[in-house]
Amino acid sequence: MTLTVRTLSTLEAAQHLDDLAQLLQACVADGASVGFVMPFDVEAATRFWQDSVLPALAGEGRVLWGAFEEGRLVGTVQLGLAMMPNQSHRAEVSKMLVAPAFRRRGIARALMQALLARAAAEGRSLVTLDTRSGDPSQALYTSCGFRVAGEIPGFALAPEGGPRRDPTTYMYRQG
Repeated sequence: MTLTVRTLSTLEAAQHLDDLAQLLQACVADGASVGFVMPFDVEAATRFWQDSVLPALAGEGRVLWGAFEEGRLVGTVQLGLAMMPNQSHRAEVSKMLVAPAFRRRGIARALMQALLARAAAEGRSLVTLDTRSGDPSQALYTSCGFRVAGEIPGFALAPEGGPRRDPTTYMYRQG
């Protein structure tokens, strides 16, 4: 299959809203720690994209990439560029999502390469992120040149719901 990674404009993201919502919901249902807990339905996922991401894209404070295989949206990642004046050299990675059935195919790495190239083009010499400690994504980020800044225990509720609180690892990449 042919993988295509490209930035999505606000209009394109709106056109792919159903796919974006289904991707987010499927990732959370599969245990991805990306800010949401079960029960989490497609309607809630749609609201997230409509209320949070689309306005940020329109304001140019965020960049969204989509990964497509044979025309099907199978992954996304976002780069936050809207920083305080004393952090104009920095950008932040968020919502790395790859459809559960498409993982371990290099999609996340391709998304990160596109994101890091854009961060460099924007003059952002420091890129930061946080991830659930020990997740496979942490190994990906390490292989992309990110270093661990520290870990916070009990940072986020587990995505499946319930009382468990997972640690998060903060990471950064300079260059």
